[in-house]
Amino acid sequence: MRDVQGVKAALVTRYRRWKRDPDVVHTLRATAAATISYVIALHLSPEAVPLTAPLTALLVVQVTLYSTITTGIERVNAVVAGVLIAIVFTRVVGLTWWSLALIILASLVIGRLARTGDFLPEVAISAMLVLGVTTVGDTAWARIVETLIGAIVGLSFNFLFAPPVWVDVAAESLTDLSRRMRQLMLRMGEEASGHTPVPNATARLHEARALDHHIAGVDAALRQAEDSLRLNPRVREGLLHRVVLRTGLDTLEICTVVLRVIARSFTDLAKRRDPDPLFDPQAGPVVEELLAEVGDAVVSFGVMVISDVSTNAEEAEERLAAELTQATATRDRLADILLERVQEDPKDWQLVGAFLTEITRILDELDTDHRSRRLLEELDRNTRQQRERRRRLEQWRRRLRLPKIRKPRRNRARS
Repeated sequence: MRDVQGVKAALVTRYRRWKRDPDVVHTLRATAAATISYVIALHLSPEAVPLTAPLTALLVVQVTLYSTITTGIERVNAVVAGVLIAIVFTRVVGLTWWSLALIILASLVIGRLARTGDFLPEVAISAMLVLGVTTVGDTAWARIVETLIGAIVGLSFNFLFAPPVWVDVAAESLTDLSRRMRQLMLRMGEEASGHTPVPNATARLHEARALDHHIAGVDAALRQAEDSLRLNPRVREGLLHRVVLRTGLDTLEICTVVLRVIARSFTDLAKRRDPDPLFDPQAGPVVEELLAEVGDAVVSFGVMVISDVSTNAEEAEERLAAELTQATATRDRLADILLERVQEDPKDWQLVGAFLTEITRILDELDTDHRSRRLLEELDRNTRQQRERRRRLEQWRRRLRLPKIRKPRRNRARS
């Protein structure tokens, strides 16, 4: 009985992990959409094997609804533009080596004008495929029909079965980055309190530089989460969620750069003071304590960013504020100790002062008031961009003389 329950629990855990895996979700959705589009194309397309429809569905279906819509529009524009170019050229000049060169040139130029995006080569490919058959007219229209079938099925599939919101995946990536930064700070603090060989300090510098790769991964997960929030009917405050996550990653990225500078300073100190310790016995333990407290604050900041899009944001903010206050007090205590040492021996005071300066910069970036101002600035910037888009749409509406869509007025209760 216990074995059955254990197997059942393992299967449930694996199902939940697969359900949150973007690759698994995209594979299943793309396969289903491609199969359905092929079945529909068999009944509507004059071609015996209408493979363009499932191919279009595979290219259109993306992990998020927003990317699916934008990809579908670009794909349809590319195919239709390529087919029309092929029809015009075959009616005028036929197929020769120089006409093929002109077709490819015209396809790439027109594809850029049609804003086909990543599907720019698809314009020339569609034109050449249609050009290489004898019955140009039937094949051209069949390719257009199949492309529309694949695009419509791909879009409908995402509207009927809305893709997941990938905020949790981005949140896990962001917290993992903050924990990696904390672990690096702890190792740097432990080495700073004693003798630090130059190879060890250099290894910490390489670890700090390697954080850039993790930032790139978090940025990719965050862009996916941002796309999943756009045009998603299940999300009410998509703009706020996107701004909270994006500003949180920006802050951690700045802290990563500053941490790399600190690692560089420690490496230079190790080279100059070898075989002596980086700091004297009185300042070393305080440096270790300070880096540990700053690392805890970085993790708390990551938790606060995630809490802004889930729950317990107020508790996370209070914990971060307390840790920043403690780290600031430790920094001031370390500054007094280092000031006495610098007055006695001004050797390497530039590197010591740079360490305190960079620590102060990290504390300022993690400050809750600084983050609040940053959020307001980003929200204001996005609001201005939306207002500018509405103004442009209104200008196009007036040029095209389209009727203005008025919102229905709600009946107000009489007092």
